[in-house]
Amino acid sequence: MNGDFQAPTIEYGTLAPLLVVFGAAIIGVLVEAFAPRYLRKPIHVPLTLLSLAGAFALVLVQVMGGQVSTAPSAMGALAVDGPSLFIWGVILVLSFVCVLLINDEGHFVASAAAVPGSADEEEAEAHSGGVGHTEVYPLVLFAVGGMLLFPASHDLLMMFVALEVMSLPLYLLCGLARRRRLLSQEASMKYFLLGAFSSAFFLYGIAMVYGFAGTVSLPGINRAMAAGNTLDPLLLLGLALLGVGLLFKIGAAPFQAWKPDVYQGAPTPITALMASGTLVAAFGAVLRVFWVGLGNLDWNWRPVIWVVAALTMVAGSILAITQTEIKRMLAYSSIAHAGFLLVGVMATYGSAERNADSLKAILFYLAVYGVTTVGAFAIVTLVRDPGGEAGHLSRWAGLGKRAPLLAGVFAFFLLAFAGIPLTSGFFGKYAVFAAALDSGTQAGDSVGGWMAGLVVVGVVASAIAAFFYVRVIVLMFFSDPAADGPAIAVPSMGTVAVIAVSLLVTVGVGLYPEPVLGIANQAASSLFIR
Repeated sequence: MNGDFQAPTIEYGTLAPLLVVFGAAIIGVLVEAFAPRYLRKPIHVPLTLLSLAGAFALVLVQVMGGQVSTAPSAMGALAVDGPSLFIWGVILVLSFVCVLLINDEGHFVASAAAVPGSADEEEAEAHSGGVGHTEVYPLVLFAVGGMLLFPASHDLLMMFVALEVMSLPLYLLCGLARRRRLLSQEASMKYFLLGAFSSAFFLYGIAMVYGFAGTVSLPGINRAMAAGNTLDPLLLLGLALLGVGLLFKIGAAPFQAWKPDVYQGAPTPITALMASGTLVAAFGAVLRVFWVGLGNLDWNWRPVIWVVAALTMVAGSILAITQTEIKRMLAYSSIAHAGFLLVGVMATYGSAERNADSLKAILFYLAVYGVTTVGAFAIVTLVRDPGGEAGHLSRWAGLGKRAPLLAGVFAFFLLAFAGIPLTSGFFGKYAVFAAALDSGTQAGDSVGGWMAGLVVVGVVASAIAAFFYVRVIVLMFFSDPAADGPAIAVPSMGTVAVIAVSLLVTVGVGLYPEPVLGIANQAASSLFIR
């Protein structure tokens, strides 16, 4: 061979949070392979929590030490800029508290391979000592690693790898519920099949965009559009296919059908992880693709996102009214919130440098919504029937009289979802809507009218959503409890900590949002566009 081999340049310090999480996941696999069964959980729990805490500490070191990278890392494959570090911090905190929920006994099956209701399942339960699949912990770490990699990807090929690393463990985790196993396995299969289709669309979109630009680098694609024909069929087809893959991950209409079934069937701690961490990571990737890679095509994709955002907000809010199962209702609530966040994605007018206010609003919304969501699902794990969690809304009747403190905290979380003043949800929606209106004003009267119309749709959808949140509150506090009503499980210290932290953040940010807004603003000012 002629020429010298040039070794790739890897910024290990910048990528240290990623490496810690993936390293711990690999160690977890080795624990499963070589450690005896009775030692696995005592090893996994501290390993998982310490790795997540250590990765978060490394993120803080980069931010507080002024070591935020000013150029892409790993030969241009990753962008560890301010928004990436903010999203990493949020994902690591949400993952940490979700692991505290996962650590509770009774959520996961002892043997996923056993046929539900069979003698093999009974034997596995008898020999498990109440401990479910300990493979859950390394699977969660791999999923979290994918969540960290997804929004930081600076080229489409790396983004596809991150998408698969994030999704494949979640497909498995959704099918490991101890109770209602058939429902859990159905959710896992639906998520896998639909997720595989969306990944195929995403990969085909990468091929189309590469055919147009000759590169998979997001800044390279942006430069190719600036110098070429933005109406090229390859580019437009690639944009559509990339959009399908990304909009599926956030559960935007009309690609939202998987969310209610998967949220209902998955073990509730995994539902909490998907509803918070996965949504944060997916929106980070959406921003990376549409703002950095397709910034010169915003006049083409903005009308499409306008329709998708409006449809998502309206569909999520209206369909939630018809739900009688608590996790399905929260799933449709998540769909509606995805629509509200898409309003923020719309708040761009052609130049990524001028979008700091819009990006700040989205980052703030993702952080406060994720924390509130985990707290709400933590409470769902405590309301139980003999066959598992009490999912049907009728079983929550009179909960305010049986457990007034628990019902009161859950009611406050619902009010935060509705965006009631003095909650974090209010400032999240206000920031996103204000950014959208300001974006429309900057772009001119025509665009301003469209943006104002979208904000009006968002306000109406919020009012509709408030109805089904208040309906649950009325059911809990103004209905008589049934004689055979659900039991309230004694929460573990981990679950108590999750609920307490979620409540404090929801209340604290609702009363004094400036610190979180300030951090989000600092992060938003350093989005890589090169």
